[in-house]
Amino acid sequence: PELQYRQYQVVGRKIPTESDPTPPMYRLKVFAQDEVFAKSRFWYYMNRLRKVKKSVGEVLRVIEIKEKSPNQVKNYGIWIRYDSRSGTHNMYKEARGTSLNGAIKEIYEEMGSRHRARHSVVQIVKTDIIPAAECRRDNTTQFHDSKIAFPLKHRLPRSNKKSHKSTFKA
Repeated sequence: PELQYRQYQVVGRKIPTESDPTPPMYRLKVFAQDEVFAKSRFWYYMNRLRKVKKSVGEVLRVIEIKEKSPNQVKNYGIWIRYDSRSGTHNMYKEARGTSLNGAIKEIYEEMGSRHRARHSVVQIVKTDIIPAAECRRDNTTQFHDSKIAFPLKHRLPRSNKKSHKSTFKA
């Protein structure tokens, strides 16, 4: 099955106690397949960053963030951190697409193919929409030409004879 990543905003906090009746709330944007996986990633980061575990915390809200203009092609700059066999690396990648979710999916697939990094070891640090003038990667800038054309190489001429035309052919 193909994994479709969605962006979620998860809000949570430590459970209030007598010593701390109003603990601070934390908001985190994560990319996940569904709400359950988003909550899991939220607790993964909360444990690492704020030392709050799921057993002493609560999730207040999970919201899926939708794309504002999904019909327009944009350039996305994505800063990631991933664990390889030799250590932890920071990386900047660019992806082009109509939605941030599609760009993230493209990045996860590229990390799996080029670097053999599973999606569990890839952490999305930051994402941003990059103007065409600020794009750095050749793979992205090659599509910025306004007169770009994709030639159709292998075109087979169709016969005009009625005997060759049929709706279904075995």
